[in-house]
Amino acid sequence: MTFKTVLSVVSVEHSDGDLRLAIDLSRQIDAHLAVLVLSIAVPPPTSEYAAVMSEAWLQDRQAEIDRLHARVKEVTAILAQSELSADVDGEYVERGWTDDMVGRRSRYADVTLIGPELNSDEDLKTMVLKGSLYESQIPVLLIPDAAGATLLPKKVLLAWDGGPEATRAAREALPLLTGAEDVHLTMVDPRATEDGLNIEPGTDLAAYLAHHGAKITIDRLPSGGQPIAETLRRHAVDMAADMVVMGAYGHSRLRQRIFGGVTRSMIEEADLPVFMAR
Repeated sequence: MTFKTVLSVVSVEHSDGDLRLAIDLSRQIDAHLAVLVLSIAVPPPTSEYAAVMSEAWLQDRQAEIDRLHARVKEVTAILAQSELSADVDGEYVERGWTDDMVGRRSRYADVTLIGPELNSDEDLKTMVLKGSLYESQIPVLLIPDAAGATLLPKKVLLAWDGGPEATRAAREALPLLTGAEDVHLTMVDPRATEDGLNIEPGTDLAAYLAHHGAKITIDRLPSGGQPIAETLRRHAVDMAADMVVMGAYGHSRLRQRIFGGVTRSMIEEADLPVFMAR
């Protein structure tokens, strides 16, 4: 069991860095690489001079569409040189529909990659996260630094809180977990009961993953009053993890926007690859 199709989303404004990283990662696991090149449409003029400006606006849009077509040709050539099984689509999309576009495209992939350059593009990154995690519910691998990127991690920190998002992440990450040499099932301030049963936290999941062949160590950590995300990041460093696997956005979008949360903190301050699902 492994990922068969990897989706890489890149902006028409980005360099080749994320694309070449996606090629390397897809080659690691002999997966098909689907590339979506996005160009965000210039919004229409809304001033009192809109009628006068409309011709210039149309010219700008056409220039952007032409640039998108040229970029798709460049990406196609790079993919052809790689000799990897791959395809590429280019989409000129209105800003408000970008997450929907990503969601429709990611339905036909096993995981969506967010490379270092996309990761630094906060606006587009947010839309890609929403499209994959909410619109299509496809897992995302966020890669803050190409130097540590892999789809064959040896040490994985699996963050576990017993919730449905964490459960989904563990299932979606099975190809990563079963191939790793060491998986640390990590809980922060775990409760002594789980789903109303008087069991040790994490033992059921550990048994489930072990049946799939994963090598599991259970870590129950005190937060010591520190944020959960900080406790997880510190533990990932201590165990020299190659990747963190976690559930994403356990609360509603509104609560996440107002209060933040573990997911938001891990995304904004990630220093190693983070695999997320919901």
